[in-house]
Amino acid sequence: MAHFLPLFLFALVVGTARGELYTALVDLEELLSTESVLINTLEVYINEQEQRLNLLRRYADAYQNQHDIASQDMQMYVSNPINAYLLVKRLTTDWKQVEALMNTNVGKEFIANITSYRQHLKFPSDEDLNGAAVALTRLQDTYRLDTSSLARGELNGIKYSSELNAADCFELGRQSYNNEDYYHTQLWMREADTRLGMEANETVERSDILEYLAFSTFKQGNVHLALDLTNKLLDLVPSHARALGNKVYYEDAIQKTNLAKRKGDDESEDISMEISPKNQRDLLDPVGRDLYEQLCRGEVMTPVEILSQLKCFYHHGDTVRNKFTILAPFKVEEAYTEPRLLIYHDVMSDEEIATVKKIAQPRFKRATVQNSKTGELETAQYRISKSAWLKDEEHKHIAAVCQRVEDMTGLTMTTAEELQVVNYGIGGHYEPHFDFARREEINAFKSLGTGNRIATVLFYMSDVAQGGATVFPSIKTALWPKKGTAAFWYNLHASGDGDRSTRHAACPVLAGSKWVSNKWIHERGQEFRRPCGLEPTPIELTA
Repeated sequence: MAHFLPLFLFALVVGTARGELYTALVDLEELLSTESVLINTLEVYINEQEQRLNLLRRYADAYQNQHDIASQDMQMYVSNPINAYLLVKRLTTDWKQVEALMNTNVGKEFIANITSYRQHLKFPSDEDLNGAAVALTRLQDTYRLDTSSLARGELNGIKYSSELNAADCFELGRQSYNNEDYYHTQLWMREADTRLGMEANETVERSDILEYLAFSTFKQGNVHLALDLTNKLLDLVPSHARALGNKVYYEDAIQKTNLAKRKGDDESEDISMEISPKNQRDLLDPVGRDLYEQLCRGEVMTPVEILSQLKCFYHHGDTVRNKFTILAPFKVEEAYTEPRLLIYHDVMSDEEIATVKKIAQPRFKRATVQNSKTGELETAQYRISKSAWLKDEEHKHIAAVCQRVEDMTGLTMTTAEELQVVNYGIGGHYEPHFDFARREEINAFKSLGTGNRIATVLFYMSDVAQGGATVFPSIKTALWPKKGTAAFWYNLHASGDGDRSTRHAACPVLAGSKWVSNKWIHERGQEFRRPCGLEPTPIELTA
């Protein structure tokens, strides 16, 4: 087809001349000018096609390189948040660029195939890309990760993945900007600018970086720096319409501020600045958030006076109901005294864990929280994970795990909720919350008819390389995931009142994949197993 293209174009031009050009040399001479234009046009077309193919080859090589690395250990690869973000980015923003490059005559058939693939294969959406970017910035804040180190693929000094290029950093900044998070926009646009200066083949336009960086700087309150960045942008693109308009606005704002200072007027009109979501969150509960994040980083330890009282022991449970525990008692470790947090070791086998994962995974849906006013379940940004519910009768391993909870706690499972299985995604977390319903939450668990959640058993079904602790801010205690263990605590005092010191959180997963399962035990049916009392102090489990 390409071989006949020049002849076709020439015939098209001659045809438009109505067949009379050959009758005068002067007209034929003009055809040389026409041919020159066609040759130049054809050369441009060929050059563009070659550039497009070269760029597609670079994309293909980069994709193949990452895919080869991932194929060595897929679970390990996707459990790294940077790899996960880049994977989602490759299949969203990057792939759109690839499709655009292929959207020529030679690529249309392939594009049609890709479109049909979308109906049968999983493709991430723009929402997935935004979520992955938000997760990385969440990890950046919680674990105080340096932007440059994160861009190098390092998490707390350990290199897990390939480095981000300027375009990767730019996209992180752009996603933050779309979320009106100007703090992280600045961080990632600066990193994009730094990395762009080191690239032989530039992956993003510096003018685009400067535009986002200037406006986010203005939104953070630094008008002078925003003006300086805008001037740098105009040096690159003098006709940039938005930059020209912003420059006038910034100059006017600075002039008004200077004039007000000269007049000594403290009541001058301030420029309206928007606070980023990160800063809004800090303003709501800065002390609580700082403590929560310190616990997640392992910077706050359980007080020594508490640690000195803790012990480990064997627990036989109710040997009347289960005589097996006479020979194989539970290995129990105290993690705190009041509320009493207990860690049961080796209470879920690898085989049971594999079964639970296998059954749960096809049913996974975005984890929900209960609206305190309506009682309805809904998704929330402060809980990022997927979950599924499993019934005892579905498999002998599920039934065995649930029976084990009864043996461990001495509480009946007849009114307990089904086993909830949870897998946390990129930067997956669940911010501080209570498992029990507070008095004002009158609709919580109403449909179950089994009362409030009296206790929680949390099984850890995987080890986690970094992050992912369960933290209790009120008592400054953190429980770290260990495969096969289970944590247990009472949510309610013996009086039936909620124990507010059990407020806990699942810290963001920094590296690795966190699998847990919950068994929430309800009040109904526990009347003789855990009798009510007038005092709030619960009846404790003894050795």
